[in-house]
Amino acid sequence: MLLLALDTATPAVTVALHDGTAVIASSSQVDARRHGELLLPAVDRVFAEAGLTLDAVSGIVVGIGPGPYTGLRVGLMTADTFGLALGVPVHGVCTLDGLAYAADIEKGPFVVATDARRKEVYWARYADSRTRLTDPAVDRPADIAGRVAGLPAVGAGALLYPDTFPNVHEPERVSAAALASLAAEKLAAGEALPAPRPLYLRRPDAQVPKNYKVVTPK
Repeated sequence: MLLLALDTATPAVTVALHDGTAVIASSSQVDARRHGELLLPAVDRVFAEAGLTLDAVSGIVVGIGPGPYTGLRVGLMTADTFGLALGVPVHGVCTLDGLAYAADIEKGPFVVATDARRKEVYWARYADSRTRLTDPAVDRPADIAGRVAGLPAVGAGALLYPDTFPNVHEPERVSAAALASLAAEKLAAGEALPAPRPLYLRRPDAQVPKNYKVVTPK
């Protein structure tokens, strides 16, 4: 098994290779405006580090969000393209699940929260690092304060709102290494992974004007 994992659902552009036993190469950079520029060079780096080529890949793992429309689609489209070109399966993994899997919390329950902008967070509640209790959601932190009160939290979204999430743990950002390890564990156990389809949870920021002026030929 050789899994190529990638995620662009957050400001992190993160890529990893997993041989079915362990992560053998990884790369992560944080730049919310350059997902499209940074992703393919990062893929090249991890293959060079591992001394392997793309045709050795047996499966693709991609973070499906939730995340902003523009960044999230870069990773999903790239994963779909690799899968089609190589003739290998593409597996989705919730980005929040990757953060939970890497959390430095020994016992649950806990919360994972990433920055959703607009003064909101993408979040979900977990029983432990492998068991999600709620569907991913997007909310203002103050609106969910009662539901997460007293729970440890993980993620950059939690760091932004200390009044709602006063007890924040590592990691701050998702890593493709965690996504790959989680996917490899589930695949080895015969568990199904989600389809590689985006969890946007809300409409994109860019909208077609509602009352634009119609220009007719004279």
